[in-house]
Amino acid sequence: MTVAEMFSEFISNLRISNAETISLRYGEITAAINKCFRDTESKTANRLQVGSFGRNTAIDGVSDLDMLYIMPASSWSDYNDENGPERILNKTREAIRNRYPSTEVRVDRCVVAVSYADFDIEVQPVFEQDDMSYKYPDTYDKYWKITMPREEMDAIDNMDSNKNESLRNLCRMVRAWKNKQNFAIGGLLIDTLAYNFFKQTQEYDKISYSCYDLLSRDFFKYLSNEPKQDYYHAPGSNQRVKVKQAFQDVADDAYKLCLEAINVEKQKNVNEKWKKLYGRSFPANTDTSSSIVSRYNFKNTEEFIEDSYCVDIKYNLKINCDVSQNGFREHTLREMLRNFIPLLAKKELLFRVVKIDVPFPYQIKWKVLNRGEEAERRNNIRGQIVDDDGQQEKTEKTNFKGDHEVECYAIKGNVVVARDRILVPIKNNE
Repeated sequence: MTVAEMFSEFISNLRISNAETISLRYGEITAAINKCFRDTESKTANRLQVGSFGRNTAIDGVSDLDMLYIMPASSWSDYNDENGPERILNKTREAIRNRYPSTEVRVDRCVVAVSYADFDIEVQPVFEQDDMSYKYPDTYDKYWKITMPREEMDAIDNMDSNKNESLRNLCRMVRAWKNKQNFAIGGLLIDTLAYNFFKQTQEYDKISYSCYDLLSRDFFKYLSNEPKQDYYHAPGSNQRVKVKQAFQDVADDAYKLCLEAINVEKQKNVNEKWKKLYGRSFPANTDTSSSIVSRYNFKNTEEFIEDSYCVDIKYNLKINCDVSQNGFREHTLREMLRNFIPLLAKKELLFRVVKIDVPFPYQIKWKVLNRGEEAERRNNIRGQIVDDDGQQEKTEKTNFKGDHEVECYAIKGNVVVARDRILVPIKNNE
């Protein structure tokens, strides 16, 4: 496949597959709130789809959707006091709950969150101002704040038009990257960084898919060189977008992966290099003649979490592993990897979750994958995704050599919202 063919298919694979369902849910919610505040059941009037879906930068698997409901201006006096934010959110919640009693609906500070199987829609009742900004309720601070999503959407739209529609594609590609690399970074921050990148260069004004390899390389290089700061200003609105964790190091790793992929552009394994960066949505090599055939007859039992759940990384999860022998703990696996200490066979391994910030409730699942010639010879690939036993731990043993891998997933509302993996490179006892 050419670079253009690979990236064209990649972008196509990122398109939202359940857009019709999402639009249906938006309509149902809008009709319920319209009935309450305006005595009409229009499914489209008085609402604005915002967030990544509204900016048209979301990808398949998006789990958080945002909507503004524009209140009648005449009702402002009913809510313009200290308890007004709480009252309007409670009334919005009840309007949705009365119409759809089997759906989970709750107030969450500034929004009413409506939970479906694969995604949540966060509804925010707002009052439109003369300058096209909106006042929205905050139950923590007990007053009305200002948001300007139209300016943000317009800025993204204008820049995308001026850059041959590459801005939105870059935003989508970066979302695939953060899901593959298990890096929690907000959607508006992604769009802001991509916007800033295009703003400071004219090199990619007229590019096509054939240059998306170089676009990837230069964008991640740009990110890795960004000074560390607490926030950025969103395009259009100029509102602050918080940086929750530094991205420079992971961006530098991504830049190096881009260089590796570009260096083997004409070789048969180039797709696999890009898949290491962007994940399963990046197309595989369709040239079956180039596949490496194992000399062993084994069953490939590996499962992929993306085949069972949407993936939208929003939280942090970290696993480690205690390595011991005869009941005595020797090291942690990450310490051994960091110090190039070989992991030998006949060791006991205790994988455990050491850090997680996903709000309860959530599920934990594990995947243990055996790689290498010895795993194929033994017909012991494994790779099935299994439930945690409630302890957020998994016990294994180092039975045979190979670059094995363990992955852990946190699933909330049928969406993988955090995950981590650790390499388990088992050597021969020599």
